[in-house]
Amino acid sequence: MSNISVIIEERARNIGNFLVGRLLPFREKRMVGPFIYLDHMGPVEMDASTNFDVPPHPHIGLSTLTYLFEGSVMHRDSLGTAIEINPGAVNWMTAGRGITHSERTPERLRHSDKRLHGLQIWVALPKDKEEMAPNFHHVAEAELPAWEDDGVRYKLVAGEAMGHRSPVPVYSRCYMMKLVSLKERELDIGHALYGEVGLYILEGAIANDGHRYEPKQLLVAKNPGLCRFTMEAGTTVFLFGGEPMAEPRIIDWNFVATRQELINLARQRWREQQFVPVPGETEFVPLPVAPANRNA
Repeated sequence: MSNISVIIEERARNIGNFLVGRLLPFREKRMVGPFIYLDHMGPVEMDASTNFDVPPHPHIGLSTLTYLFEGSVMHRDSLGTAIEINPGAVNWMTAGRGITHSERTPERLRHSDKRLHGLQIWVALPKDKEEMAPNFHHVAEAELPAWEDDGVRYKLVAGEAMGHRSPVPVYSRCYMMKLVSLKERELDIGHALYGEVGLYILEGAIANDGHRYEPKQLLVAKNPGLCRFTMEAGTTVFLFGGEPMAEPRIIDWNFVATRQELINLARQRWREQQFVPVPGETEFVPLPVAPANRNA
């Protein structure tokens, strides 16, 4: 019997001037552990007249994790942070009670051809931390734990797993790992995982219980302790998950909360432009007229 409970295919979604492949949330599986939102950005080619531009917009109740494979994004936020994220590094921004940020093509690349490819992830904050003070951390690729075992290269992007801990300051028991197979390899790593686990195939293919799965699919395990699969040579997958949250989460536009009152207050604050602005930015993304629920 298969250990896969849900198979989620990427669904095209527009985030301004950019199409992404939406994986979470999904009607049948809104969260995997504390992970509540997962977009696959690109790969996309942009010419000298096209840039990635997401003007200032707000968040509450979550941490964002940006992880690029190709290209660069300039992050600016209401804390005064201004930093360029490049492939392999991690931008970890915790919104807490409220933060505003923008994401754009860096100035040095705006008039040239470029590519952009990566993952944009939201991790829900525990109930007792959803109104904490916002903060931002940038972790260089060289700081992330990386190791190789019998033809598979591992990198721990965030959290704790397999005896390693990432320096990314997570607020719940969780993990996100990148696995790259140098040869065909059967893995049985359920003993090293906990909580809930999702497997996202970036490239290549995996086999499980006689079935073959390819890129742009997210597989959610019934039992992390039975996480066993075969990676074909040249395959890259991301394993992520952890202990599920005790309370359900409401997702409305860019806001995540355990209580509707917090969502309503955040919508009012943004409508009245009471969030702290991003220094040097005058544009902003308008509040959707109706609640923008991201259940699917």
